Amino acid sequence: MLEAVLLIWGVRDEVLEKLPIKGHWLYGEYDFIAFLRFEDNKELEEFKRELHHLIGSEKFKIYPVKYSARKEPFQP
Repeated sequence: MLEAVLLIWGVRDEVLEKLPIKGHWLYGEYDFIAFLRFEDNKELEEFKRELHHLIGSEKFKIYPVKYSARKEPFQP
């Protein structure tokens, strides 16, 4: 399982409402943040392509989350 944090900026509210994920709207440098889980790298890449099509390539960043000293995945 892969886990990541998604940050989106410079996107109108109407576009954010169309996102296929749940997250939190922000007001400041970033417009939206979400914690994501993927079964594998292929699923992550498919999500990136879908997001690129919806909002563009220069408006989001996905940061993989790596844990150390944990046996179980993080449960938000």
